[in-house]
Amino acid sequence: MRRIYESDALRRDDDDPHASAERDDEGAIQALRSVPATALSDRLVPRGLRRRFVSVDVETPRREFAVGEPVPFVVTFRNRVPFPVSIVTASPLPWTWSVDGDVEAAAADVSLRDPPDEPGRFAFDRGERKRFRRRWDGLFRVTDSEWVPADPGEYVIGAAANVADADASGLRAETRVRLVE
Repeated sequence: MRRIYESDALRRDDDDPHASAERDDEGAIQALRSVPATALSDRLVPRGLRRRFVSVDVETPRREFAVGEPVPFVVTFRNRVPFPVSIVTASPLPWTWSVDGDVEAAAADVSLRDPPDEPGRFAFDRGERKRFRRRWDGLFRVTDSEWVPADPGEYVIGAAANVADADASGLRAETRVRLVE
């Protein structure tokens, strides 16, 4: 068996089509390295303007549900522009949902009253749509371990990005459902 250095495999010859050709690449323009588009967008687009590019929608499969029946809903956040956008949030929790303004109705296993004080980021690729499927079981939290069922009537399920003044920024949406006997 021949060794690689005895076989002339590393020989370079411009006249031999099977030998590698040496090229002088010095001074030639090489491919540009990719630029992190989200970081570039963060530097070029003001924070207040970034919020206008994201839309929020809350949908349910129907408007009426029986008392005690879980209410499934879908929250959709969408970047409406053809470049990446990120929104600075008040905590690492990017968004919240509520029923009639009661956020605790939404969380059985996580306390949303004391999220960490560190800011977070809700990042979107260009034209990206993020969908979250959730379910309200028709219960409201009274204490840490006690839940009461909702009475028949109309309720508002809302979702918002975790930013200050989400209503004014257009980062909040809601839908109405009716619980019937």
